[in-house]
Amino acid sequence: MQLFLETIADLIAESGLAHLRIENIAMIVIAFVFMFLAIKKGFEPLLLLPIAFGMLLTNLPMTGMYHAELWNLDSGHELDFGRVLHEGGLLDILYMGVKLQIYPSLIFLGIGCMTDFAPLIANPKSFILGAAAQAGIFLTFIGAALLGFNANEAGSIAIIGGADGPTSIYVSSKLLAGGGYSVEVGTIALAAYTYMALVPLI
Repeated sequence: MQLFLETIADLIAESGLAHLRIENIAMIVIAFVFMFLAIKKGFEPLLLLPIAFGMLLTNLPMTGMYHAELWNLDSGHELDFGRVLHEGGLLDILYMGVKLQIYPSLIFLGIGCMTDFAPLIANPKSFILGAAAQAGIFLTFIGAALLGFNANEAGSIAIIGGADGPTSIYVSSKLLAGGGYSVEVGTIALAAYTYMALVPLI
């Protein structure tokens, strides 16, 4: 019996459960909430479900799926994709598609194929919504500039207000190329996709 209890204790100590931190637990809970909203409530499942699944996998301890140290580089260093392929996990390799700007093009193509113009043709006045979104870009740019962000950072923030996730990722990756900015492409992508997915809830 003593040997059995020691074996169970060793198993628990070496499992991921023993290495869970409070921030991991919080993000896993949020991931499950997003999955519920995407699957059960149908809130933008094409966006919210992949985000939630990525959040879940990234926060599972001891899985080796994501290595932040491979991506957190000083401004003087370039990203080594060979190192990512040899030392990275599944999510690191998938993230290369973002860094190499493969996913935005594919997502643009997919969204274009899925677009239904019937509501716009039936009600041409709805194009005003698109005009409002473009006005949001300029207003947000001015607001970000007033808060102290430089032009590239303000442009990256502003594009969220008038575009969808792929556009935000593409534009911000171009504006923030080279690093050294207080805003990151990952933050822009998370903000853009999260607000898009939560629009039906709001």
